[in-house]
Amino acid sequence: MATNAGDVLQNAKVQSLAESLKDCVLTFAMSARGREWSPQVLDVRSAAVRAREVQGDVAFVFGNEQAGLTNDELFACQNLVHIPASKEFSSLNLAQAVQVVAYELHMAADVAIPSARSLPLATVEDIEGLYAHLEEAAMRSDFMTPQSRLRERFRRLFSRVPALEREEVNILRGLLKALLK
Repeated sequence: MATNAGDVLQNAKVQSLAESLKDCVLTFAMSARGREWSPQVLDVRSAAVRAREVQGDVAFVFGNEQAGLTNDELFACQNLVHIPASKEFSSLNLAQAVQVVAYELHMAADVAIPSARSLPLATVEDIEGLYAHLEEAAMRSDFMTPQSRLRERFRRLFSRVPALEREEVNILRGLLKALLK
């Protein structure tokens, strides 16, 4: 709707959420609704600070104004983020939510502590591979049944780790591979 911005829409690349997030090292789902089974829940200010601390691509995922994010879209992200608002009007429109996140990211730029990490962080694709490996090990060992909520618990557990390094994910996957032999 911005004046003279039609070229932005014409040049926009449309792809799936999984494809969009696969190279990100940190992802945040924006939602006014709490979920019983969700990744780690953060307020928007804490999410902005965390986003500024990591090296690599970060994504904030917003739903549409009518329905917000689906559970699948939410679980594609590592964190669930709320913008504190009135209980009577807890949901902001999309433009307002994007502006609040942009403001908090700008404010966090001055307070973010530079990361001392020198190793590459795990991408969403790396972490999704870990989840698949964990699920395979849990199913093959009869620790998990197909109807189990263990998948969501794995995601919840790892969402509390601020930023996994790629090497850490590879260590866990190597252990799982050895155990599955």
